[in-house]
Amino acid sequence: MSTTPSLLDTIEVETGDNPTAAVIWMHGLGADGNDFAGIVPELGLPDDMAVRFVFPHARFMPITCNNGYTMRAWYDILYFEDIDRHADENGIRQSLADVEALIKDQNARGIPTQRIVLAGFSQGGAIAYTAGLTYPEQLAGIVALSTYWPSPALIEQNRSAANAATPVLAAHGTADPVVPVALGRRARAATEALGNPVEWHDWPMQHSVCLPEIHAIGRFLTKALG
Repeated sequence: MSTTPSLLDTIEVETGDNPTAAVIWMHGLGADGNDFAGIVPELGLPDDMAVRFVFPHARFMPITCNNGYTMRAWYDILYFEDIDRHADENGIRQSLADVEALIKDQNARGIPTQRIVLAGFSQGGAIAYTAGLTYPEQLAGIVALSTYWPSPALIEQNRSAANAATPVLAAHGTADPVVPVALGRRARAATEALGNPVEWHDWPMQHSVCLPEIHAIGRFLTKALG
């Protein structure tokens, strides 16, 4: 018998009273929900857009490729092969269930799925890609930053017709030493091959975000949720 996962702890930031839209934003490996909570005022959203930003804290787990060190993570990374990461698919599925629970929590609080954007950075972006492209109800958009597809087979085999045309914003640093930009470009090409429109940006930076990227995210959210 399957059980509903307990809701992850989160940080919430609301840009106005009675939000009519939500952004669920997943952090990177070893970070937590505080990582991007301070970014909201810099997005430049319209004053009349009431959006609830939800920044969940991933569960703690040992990471095999980091000598078993325990940290917050969305899935275990078993090993590296060239630039590829071999992700634990069971861990990915657990995180997909966690994201589903967060979406349903927003639904219960009055925000329909089609008014929700999934966003994430690095490993969190990998979950945003996977959850967004496979979720059975239509989402407003996907934001994938400095990231990749963690399990192409899982996405391709569970492709959601409801999100076949959901817009994606993908961005990456061209000097990223952690997640090479080649992985980001590969994910972009695979997403476009599914038929999703992808707005792609890259900047001369490492594994981080920059102000032009933040502004691009703000424009994307304004269009997707406006």
